[in-house]
Amino acid sequence: MKGKVITFGEIMLRLAPHGYYRFEQSNDFDATYGGGEANVSVSLANYGITTQFVTRVPEHEIGQCAVNALRRYGVDVSHIARGGNRLGIYYLEKGASQRPSKVIYDRTGSAFATASHNDFDWKKIFDGACWFHFTGITPALGGELPSICLEACKTAKEMGITVSCDLNYRKKLWSKEEAGRVMGELCRYVDICIANEEDACDVFGIRAEKTDVTKGEVDISGYQNVARHLLERFEFKKVAITLRESVSANDNGWSALLYDGSEFYLSRKYNIHIVDRVGGGDSFGGGLIYACMNGYDGQKTVEFAAAASCLKHSIEGDFNMVSVAEVERLMQGDASGRVQR
Repeated sequence: MKGKVITFGEIMLRLAPHGYYRFEQSNDFDATYGGGEANVSVSLANYGITTQFVTRVPEHEIGQCAVNALRRYGVDVSHIARGGNRLGIYYLEKGASQRPSKVIYDRTGSAFATASHNDFDWKKIFDGACWFHFTGITPALGGELPSICLEACKTAKEMGITVSCDLNYRKKLWSKEEAGRVMGELCRYVDICIANEEDACDVFGIRAEKTDVTKGEVDISGYQNVARHLLERFEFKKVAITLRESVSANDNGWSALLYDGSEFYLSRKYNIHIVDRVGGGDSFGGGLIYACMNGYDGQKTVEFAAAASCLKHSIEGDFNMVSVAEVERLMQGDASGRVQR
């Protein structure tokens, strides 16, 4: 598949205490940038895919810093709109052992949240594109964004562009009822749906039986049924579900399931000791898009995406700084972590 990938969402300033310090202990914060769809763009750029991130940022220096963070990795930023007064912020306190990580959002009234239809000319943006990706976080920010997303999806379908969506439900941004209503309409235009252990239940009420994510209990057959229900309800071409078994904040089991309407494909499971789990799902999405664009079969597709995401958990920050060769090495079984000399 030839052409560029377009992703649409908010890039934010990420402020995090050093190491495992709690918010109340911190006198300063590490400042980096990230956000669901931006993270996908950086992954794809690192894999050699032409990718363009679309958003709206303020014209001042902090907005430019966010743009520069993307440009550094080769992401096309030519259709980023300028306006508004502030860049969205999120604060991250990394959890450890039995203490969970915490995220505090400060993004109300951000440049992106106050975007309008006039900021985006979708036919121009999609010129030369073969793929469009967004997540449920984008319409969750309210304002005109749900209808902007709908316009983008409709235009993409009219132009024959593949559309993928990560449901990415965030309870701090909107209710389950509103998410179900808005995402139900948007998913009519989606070809490939990505979800995690809880998204399908929170957004569409489709529950996996014999599963309790708070206890790290994941039943594969239950998620096969979830994938089947999602695909049949919205006529998706593929459904991918990430399966996280949470032993603690530091240690997770990680695998994934892919369903194409005829067969289920299950990746190998990785036992991960986590450095930074933010962006783990986005790195899976980036790997999935790359594999699909390169015509991988179902098993190789889910293996590539799961391995890419496994590696992201070892990297600080939102972005997945790995190459195709590194992902393939892990896929082929080299999970020892031995020094490469």
